[in-house]
Amino acid sequence: MLTGQRHGTFHQLTAELFEERGVYDMTFGYNLAKLNRDTRHPNAGYRYAVDAEESTVLRAEFSPTTELCPQTDTLTKGSFRAWNGNPERHEFDIVRVRVAESHQQSEAVNEALAEMEAQHPETGEIDAAGSDAAIPEPTTDGDADPDAPF
Repeated sequence: MLTGQRHGTFHQLTAELFEERGVYDMTFGYNLAKLNRDTRHPNAGYRYAVDAEESTVLRAEFSPTTELCPQTDTLTKGSFRAWNGNPERHEFDIVRVRVAESHQQSEAVNEALAEMEAQHPETGEIDAAGSDAAIPEPTTDGDADPDAPF
């Protein structure tokens, strides 16, 4: 785990990068890096750890405020782009982003993030990688009105 000064330094950089790239939680109306300090959600936000086998890889796991958070896909992809689109700003070759298993769509979101990560070294591109990866739509009740707006 990143702790102490190293954690503080990386978290400050995260706040700057998220501000520059517009990684904002629209529910709370703030830069996503602030979620780590939101006392209403003490278990939400990012946790960072240097990969045990690859010291040039930082693992960043996002825990959303709820297991149904509809912004998780967008927020994690935006985070990946912010960190890995500016690698000269930090000491890591790549920041590997994943969502905590507690999220209902964690498997699909994490697969899309892994695809972005795999494409990054091949293409050198951030914004194009994984942008079309589809997250399955929630299933609806068979009796639902197909013309209903919700």
